[in-house]
Amino acid sequence: MRHLDQGIDRFQREAFPAKAGLFAHLATTHRPGTLFIGCSDARVIPELITQTDPGELFVIRTAGNLVPAYAPGADGVAASVEYAVAVLGVRDIVVCGHSACGAMTALAEGHDLSGAPAVADWLRHADSARARTMAATDGHDLAALVRENVAAQLANLATHPSVARALAEGGVRLHGWVFDIPTGTVEDLAAEARPALAA
Repeated sequence: MRHLDQGIDRFQREAFPAKAGLFAHLATTHRPGTLFIGCSDARVIPELITQTDPGELFVIRTAGNLVPAYAPGADGVAASVEYAVAVLGVRDIVVCGHSACGAMTALAEGHDLSGAPAVADWLRHADSARARTMAATDGHDLAALVRENVAAQLANLATHPSVARALAEGGVRLHGWVFDIPTGTVEDLAAEARPALAA
């Protein structure tokens, strides 16, 4: 915890003063343009990857960047999606998978999750991606599963009433990305991969 305390101290001494005007504005304004749904993995930091300032992204992070299909009832992911779309009016939604994803690795390699029943239950939201990957490959292609999972979560997202309504009205666009940890590249599943710049 000491390094976290030191980080807070550095933020207050160095980072905050440089952006004091931005934070003063954000104290009364919350209008992010993008909902970013990514993995909880500590190596995948949406604001770092996109080089965005505070206030630009509304972020949901879940294990495996999973978005359950809409179902009535209390659901933290559904509530966050609805808030971002219906209240904040985001114009873009990104679902971002990544290389070396522990959740997708567990599925691709058939890990025994009997000791983590909540995790096993949660990963069922990737069943359709796993089935499509197994039909197209030997089922152990992690990169293919990561991509299929992004597509599956985008499909799940479209079942949420607020998203379906915004899509029908042309008020929101969906994007699927895959971040490659060792190279820093971001592949847009609807376009060419964005290569890392030479150092």
